[in-house]
Amino acid sequence: MRDIIDDLLRVWHSGRTGGLATIVRTVGSGPLTVGTSLLVDANGAVYGSMLGGIVEHTVQQAAVEAARTGARGMHRFGVPASETGSSTGGMVDVFVEPFSRHDFPEFPNIAAEIAAHRRVTLFTVVWNPDPDLIGQHLITGKRHNTELVALPDSDLFVVSFAPPPRLIVFGANATAAALTTQARLLGYRVTICDSRETYATPEAFPGAEVVVDWPHRYLNTLAAAGEIDSSTAIVVLSGDPKFEIPLLTVALRLPELGYLGAAGTYAAHTRRMEDLRAGGFDEQTLATMHSPAGLDLGARTAGETALSIAAELLAARSGRTGQIRSPRTAPVTDQRAFDTAEQAFITAL
Repeated sequence: MRDIIDDLLRVWHSGRTGGLATIVRTVGSGPLTVGTSLLVDANGAVYGSMLGGIVEHTVQQAAVEAARTGARGMHRFGVPASETGSSTGGMVDVFVEPFSRHDFPEFPNIAAEIAAHRRVTLFTVVWNPDPDLIGQHLITGKRHNTELVALPDSDLFVVSFAPPPRLIVFGANATAAALTTQARLLGYRVTICDSRETYATPEAFPGAEVVVDWPHRYLNTLAAAGEIDSSTAIVVLSGDPKFEIPLLTVALRLPELGYLGAAGTYAAHTRRMEDLRAGGFDEQTLATMHSPAGLDLGARTAGETALSIAAELLAARSGRTGQIRSPRTAPVTDQRAFDTAEQAFITAL
């Protein structure tokens, strides 16, 4: 839902009714993610995506029907093997509901909490013997897993929106502007920091917070305030040693960090490592830094460099190497194992 918040708000404020479909449970293989939502507005425009192909088309039609009739309920769809990338396919349960001011009066509160980078959790009744209770919503600020919860007399779907991970880019330049766009697409809250006020202007970095301060001082301030954690990423784009070395000295001493990258040429990398070794850092500590930052994509322009850094950032976040994926045949799954999983899934209902 987070990726279509603006579209949902637009439909909500229009006063018209759309249809909202959300994946609440999956079984079998495939790229479907629990909590993924799709919106169809009153004009038939579709926002968000689930998988594509036959399943997505069927979900869209169910959403249109919910908007037209006001019906709320669970739908089960079989997912063909051709759409899961496996040899067996799977199944998906989707909750479909009308979406409007009348149907979801609490929605602007959720959007406001997400925009303010605060945790918010939404509980939705997706099944109950009393049909009037289906589709009811409850909002809290408590942390919870995103999952379908089966109670004795009701099924609740819980989706929790955590504050987005943060990317702090030091150095206000064209690569920083391009990286801001890339990182926001990956779900990051982006901050640009530079000590040069003429370069660090909000207009040059739409969608990012812009801070004018000495890099190492700003990072120290954030660390002291407890605003750096294992999801935080730092990218250093300033190659000037008088900015870069004090900053990296602070960054390498942080107790936890999701990603630390320093851009530049291999000559700059060599000089950087020599300076940091002279400052007392050992090889094990220096190995935690990505230098030069970015996957080897042959990047030449600012946009290409930003793409290579964003790709490495995603690989680090996912625990992957960033190597080229070779074509491979999916392993054959024992049909009996799939049948057992399917039966267990049905029994759990």
